[in-house]
Amino acid sequence: MLENPRYTGYAVFGRWTKREVLMDPEDVAAGHVVRFRRSTPDRVVRSRRPAHPEIISVEDFTQAQLLRRSKAAGGLRTARKTERTGRPVKRPYLFRGRIRCAVCSRKVEGSPRKHAMYYRCPARTLAPESPVLAQHPPAVYLREDTIRDAVNGWFAELFDRDNVDRAVAALVASWEGASQRRDGGEAARKRLADAERRLRKYQAAITAGVDPAALVEVINGAHAERVVAQAEVDNAPPSDLMDAAEVYARIDMLGNVAAKLNDAAGEGLAELYAGADLQVLYEPETFTAEISMRVNSVRVRGPSSPTSPD
Repeated sequence: MLENPRYTGYAVFGRWTKREVLMDPEDVAAGHVVRFRRSTPDRVVRSRRPAHPEIISVEDFTQAQLLRRSKAAGGLRTARKTERTGRPVKRPYLFRGRIRCAVCSRKVEGSPRKHAMYYRCPARTLAPESPVLAQHPPAVYLREDTIRDAVNGWFAELFDRDNVDRAVAALVASWEGASQRRDGGEAARKRLADAERRLRKYQAAITAGVDPAALVEVINGAHAERVVAQAEVDNAPPSDLMDAAEVYARIDMLGNVAAKLNDAAGEGLAELYAGADLQVLYEPETFTAEISMRVNSVRVRGPSSPTSPD
């Protein structure tokens, strides 16, 4: 309804142009076949008055067309078929929204099978005439348990005795930077309180009879300071940061990380991947996946893990 202008109540003619083309260009005797092509806007004719009751308004139809054109104008980054967003699902997906195809950079979609769970990236959902169509396979498949085992093994390797010192050092270093930003957040709170105090003072002055025009400049300045300070306060890191000793204690409490991960349920693993901001970039040509996670502002990248399409 949002694509056909007839639902606005007006009669529309000439939206499609009929033409005949050879069924086989190398065999003229095979005859012709009729094809329809969308007409240019100058060839479309609309009645001056409504021809039948409307189902949607002209305003809604126009708004829908503008929205569709704005998405198409942005190319692959804004097209509907480019980025898959969150939708209600019946099955849990451990890596929902966390695996991307290295060929087209799109998020892959879940594809349940009887024997296993897969993630796929079909070429047919790419935008027409996309430059990556020439390199993209017809369908890219990645088995969930294969990448799950690789990710869990990587997590266990991070907290292995040989690597735990480096992992803890990266965590503490990231928190030290967050601590500096937290101190900046305290200063932002003070600036926010000062800006709000001045705004209240100016409002009281206007209530007492001061000409508002004389306070426009100072009010705008205080309001701008309040907006900036509020943004800094909202982006300030939490105050419950741990030191190295506490991190080591937490790791010791976990015990055998590999065994814990193997015994974890699906929801627990999905929460772990989400908390670590886990990202997987799958290269179908070489059957390898590059795994990375973000801890505050520090990104930890693992080696490319070989995977199998099966």
